[in-house]
Amino acid sequence: MNEQPISEVLRQARRIVIKVGSSLVTNEGRGLDEAAIGEWCRQMALLENEPGAQREVIMVSSGAIAEGMKRLGWTKRPHEVNELQAAAAVGQMGLAQMYETKLREQGLRSAQVLLTHADLADRERYLNARSTLLTLLQFKVLPVINENDTVVTDEIKVGDNDTLGALVANLIEADLLIILTDQKGLYTADPRSNPAAEFVHEARAGDLALERMAGGAGSSIGKGGMLTKILAAKRAAGSGASTVIAWGREPDVLIRLSRGERIGTLLVAPTQKMQARKQWMADHLQLRGALVVDDGAVAKLRGAGTSLLPIGMTQVDGVFARGDVVAIRDAGGAEIARGLANYSSAEARLLCRKPSSEIGALLGYAAEPEMVHRDNLVLTR
Repeated sequence: MNEQPISEVLRQARRIVIKVGSSLVTNEGRGLDEAAIGEWCRQMALLENEPGAQREVIMVSSGAIAEGMKRLGWTKRPHEVNELQAAAAVGQMGLAQMYETKLREQGLRSAQVLLTHADLADRERYLNARSTLLTLLQFKVLPVINENDTVVTDEIKVGDNDTLGALVANLIEADLLIILTDQKGLYTADPRSNPAAEFVHEARAGDLALERMAGGAGSSIGKGGMLTKILAAKRAAGSGASTVIAWGREPDVLIRLSRGERIGTLLVAPTQKMQARKQWMADHLQLRGALVVDDGAVAKLRGAGTSLLPIGMTQVDGVFARGDVVAIRDAGGAEIARGLANYSSAEARLLCRKPSSEIGALLGYAAEPEMVHRDNLVLTR
């Protein structure tokens, strides 16, 4: 790839999601970094107010739990859910207040939006969240988004704000996701232990080689390592958003990126955007069940883009209802697609290996001849 596409991808971005991690926001857990947050807010104001640019900016910010830990005098991140939720409740007050103050100093209005995976997995709530964010942007209000850790459980959590940033990028069909972190970007190996590691300036989002390069856990304060950022870029690419991973304390990092400067690692999205409903299905982090299919069904789904018929199903896992999003897996257990089930899990078990002509006799009714219609199915690999 050459330099021209890099500059154009960055310069042409009009709707931008910016994600900052806990270690940056809280200065490695020492408390909210007022100077750093103020600097990002200054740059966001310049992005939004640049004459003729017509940019829209959304901030996804970690830091509530880390700030709550500091206020409560805790030195180690707790493991108990109730303690994490308490820390989030305490810290979210300070986090929201800090952003509101710093954005107001730059002449920007702000809004706090707290999300869980349940808000994005339910179709109606997904559309409501999308409508709210787009309305805020329309009225020149900058949303500051965080996961709602005060009420989150394993069943409804997104898990890390790199993933949340990608989900938000998909939700509003952003052009660019900027992940600000405490590293310069992606290397071919860990530069701290491998002196031969090379910096990756640009790559294609979703390239499996990137996942092999990335690894290791995040800081003691946050949860996201480089791998979560690579996977977030892959997810954001589904809606056409490219991703930049860059050092959050790089001087004027947001301004320089908007001018096309080569900073950090740019992971370019494919040009084709996924249909909105299929992107919503692809963005489900927790699924209620799965359909295991034979090799013939796998070939037809991948090759001809057909619907999934009951005769190709060999096994049904989990408990789900009609209309739920389910995974479609091959005989080895690898997910190849996901889609909206036309029948419940109990009904689907009766339909395995049966032709569509027998659905009525087996169930007493026939809603659809397909288990998953091709219009409600998205390939995942």
